[in-house]
Amino acid sequence: MKHVLAILVENKAGALTRISGLFSRRGFNIENIAVGETVTPGVARMTITVEGSDPVIEQVMKQLHKLINVLKVSNLSKEPSVMRELMLIKVRSETGSRSDIQQIVETFRGKVVDVSPDSMIIEVTGTEDKLEAIKMMLEHFGIKEIVRTGKVALLRGAKTTREA
Repeated sequence: MKHVLAILVENKAGALTRISGLFSRRGFNIENIAVGETVTPGVARMTITVEGSDPVIEQVMKQLHKLINVLKVSNLSKEPSVMRELMLIKVRSETGSRSDIQQIVETFRGKVVDVSPDSMIIEVTGTEDKLEAIKMMLEHFGIKEIVRTGKVALLRGAKTTREA
């Protein structure tokens, strides 16, 4: 099962290395990771997606709590939350295919952010399923390059990660 963990850390050098090292030592592959600042000065938030059974993830969370610089660890997979990813996708586009590509982009509420004589760059945000669906729709035009962020997530309602 995929788990999305939110980890609040002191925004100091080495925190990411220590956390990713813990996953590596346990033989876990981090599927994706997103790191950024929070509203609290000096605190960063890591959102990590990792696959594992519930008991194993619980053990990893306990070990994360013991690391220097870790302030809070929450499993957002267990709470009602909003999760999104961003994907930029560069697609081959000839003059005749641009309107078809644009129609697909609009259907998925994406945005064309760059056009060149032989390609277009499309920006789309959403769930993993949505991103996979638009990727599949654009494949027959010829995908030149894709880049994706990791998942970012917030708890629904008034509850915040600090309280979870």
